[in-house]
Amino acid sequence: MKEFLIGKLTLESLPHEWFTIGGSAFFGLLTVALIVLLTVTKRWKWLWKEWLTSVDPKKIGIMYFIVAGFMLIARGGLEALMMWLQQALGASDMPGALGAAHGYLSADHFQQIFTAHGNIMVFFVAMGFIFGLINYIVPLQIGARDLASPFLNTLGFWLYVAGVVMVNMFFFFGGQYAATGWLAVAPLSGTQFSPGVGMDYWIWSLQISGIGTTLGAINFIMTILKMRAPGMTLWKMPAFTWGSLCSMIMAVTVFPLLTATIFLIFFDRYFGTHFFTTTLGGDPMMYTNLIWMWGHPEVYILVLPAYGVFSEIVSTFSRKRLASPISNIIGMIGVALFALSVWLHHFFTMGAGADVNAFFGVMTMIIAIPTTVLVFTWIATMYKGRIRFTTPMLWFLGFIAVFTTGGITGVMLAVPPADFQFHNSLFLVAHFHSNVIGGVLFGVFAGISYWFPKLAGFRLNERIGKYAFWCWMIGFSLSFIPMYIVGLMGATRRLDTYDAATGWQPFYVLMLIGGIIIAVGVALQLVQIIASIIEKRRLRDVTGDPWDGRSLEWATASAPAPYNFTTIPRVTTRDAFWQMKQQGLAKPKYEDILMPKNTASGIYISIFAFLMGFGFVWHITWLAVVSIIGIIVCAITRTFNEHTEMTIPAAEVEKQEAVRLKRLQDEHDSAPGKPAAADMADDMGLREFIKIVAVWAWNVVRNRQWRTWQKR
Repeated sequence: MKEFLIGKLTLESLPHEWFTIGGSAFFGLLTVALIVLLTVTKRWKWLWKEWLTSVDPKKIGIMYFIVAGFMLIARGGLEALMMWLQQALGASDMPGALGAAHGYLSADHFQQIFTAHGNIMVFFVAMGFIFGLINYIVPLQIGARDLASPFLNTLGFWLYVAGVVMVNMFFFFGGQYAATGWLAVAPLSGTQFSPGVGMDYWIWSLQISGIGTTLGAINFIMTILKMRAPGMTLWKMPAFTWGSLCSMIMAVTVFPLLTATIFLIFFDRYFGTHFFTTTLGGDPMMYTNLIWMWGHPEVYILVLPAYGVFSEIVSTFSRKRLASPISNIIGMIGVALFALSVWLHHFFTMGAGADVNAFFGVMTMIIAIPTTVLVFTWIATMYKGRIRFTTPMLWFLGFIAVFTTGGITGVMLAVPPADFQFHNSLFLVAHFHSNVIGGVLFGVFAGISYWFPKLAGFRLNERIGKYAFWCWMIGFSLSFIPMYIVGLMGATRRLDTYDAATGWQPFYVLMLIGGIIIAVGVALQLVQIIASIIEKRRLRDVTGDPWDGRSLEWATASAPAPYNFTTIPRVTTRDAFWQMKQQGLAKPKYEDILMPKNTASGIYISIFAFLMGFGFVWHITWLAVVSIIGIIVCAITRTFNEHTEMTIPAAEVEKQEAVRLKRLQDEHDSAPGKPAAADMADDMGLREFIKIVAVWAWNVVRNRQWRTWQKR
């Protein structure tokens, strides 16, 4: 009876090691603090109605940013520093402080951190940020008021959140995570080599969030294809929308393959099948093929929207239309197509033969051609442009430097004889991070800096933003250039200790120093946001167009109304808003607006999905079955709800717009001066920020007026 009720859960499943006790204490205290804060400020109803149940893609996009940013800081980034510290201390037979104890992590714990870092950064950081940008910006760029299915959008987000919770559950129950590498290499993922529940947490965190990704991708594709403003043909769409469309088509192509592959691992572990075992007809190499048929396109799913971000930024801050936009679009389409036929270069050493290796090696080299086309369109756009070196533009230039390194080393890895030497080395790890950090994270940071006025109504502090950029660049160079070198010297990935005689330790110490500098850069990005909030009156965007932009998102208010546009614009050219400004903005004509109602159905389904996964992790069959029934009941109930939309009368729209315009005029009159984009030299510096925070903290201690910073 006990096994039926709680499955494999025992007292040993509770936190009992230093890292699980610390992790569970951190998440527990954070939860308690949030509950106390919401209770004291009486914000529970506001949080539920305005955010958690919202179907507004802008609010959902912001929630993606919050969750992804939290996972970057609390898990992914921290785990990277933990690995670098272990490797810096991990030289065996080295007298003195460095290496005497062979590091501070056990071999198994290091492998768990290695696995979790990869999963979290790809699935729950990079994907979260990218989906946040697409949610917020794409409807604005195509002149839409919402997505094709607001319900699917909120459901996709909450399945992502359920995956985030699942990937952290081992802190509370289980005490371990998978130690198989971030892609759970077979046969290590089987019960013979991974008998604990850590691998099951891997399965269900990725499975739940992956299904959410598929649903979101379908929704974005239908939105882009069916809900564009009148006159906006596919070739007139902005570059970021094109990058997002190519990315989501790839996601719909390969994420179902990931879902099927993870189900096969689940069958091997739960039902005792032998798809990927070495016995009874199973084949571990089939798993390697299947997982990389998803895994390599996933890199381009992440980087294609970033290409679109860079295209928007280069055009805006060069003060020119994008050079040869058709070539730019064809370049992104080419990357998406070729990316589906290069996966085998991840395992040239498996013995497929010279012909197979040659084909995939050539295809990997060919994919550099459409990428180069994109780079040349950016260079041509900047040529003779009046370039403004704002923070978004610096992130673009940093991307060019870092991504070029990753691209060159990628071509080296595409040569099968060379790959036989580089395979499984830190050279490969450095190449991967050059592409993902330089291409994806730098693209995300550029996009957030660029569109932050549209998100928050005021721009970010430029001075501190540039400090953060340079910390990232210097830290990246110190961390990953030595990684290329030590990889060529023979260091393999997943290595927690090594012989001191190899001479690798100085390079690992440099990597750790670089990681610390990157952490300083992340801290400065948080400081940048706080400083911008302190100065938000001065940084307020009252025009909706702080950068003199060219696409439709800049035609809306900052931040936009829930319905985005009072009147859906008519598009006649690619740079639609630029043409509107040249011809003069027409007076808006107010009309009734049909908008979706908020819903909690996505939350309920995601809770049941999480409980289903938890039931399968711990073999609590009744919980899994009840949860599956709950998912079905919630989905059916939602389909019978005929009251999912509401109408905002034209008179109410006009009234809301009048109130908004009056508020903006009052803010403009109370803080006269230069436009927000023009007075960057007056932005708060670090010294002034520290002084303000110190005064605020002193006032808090003395119980005096603690919100004096709002007077700024």
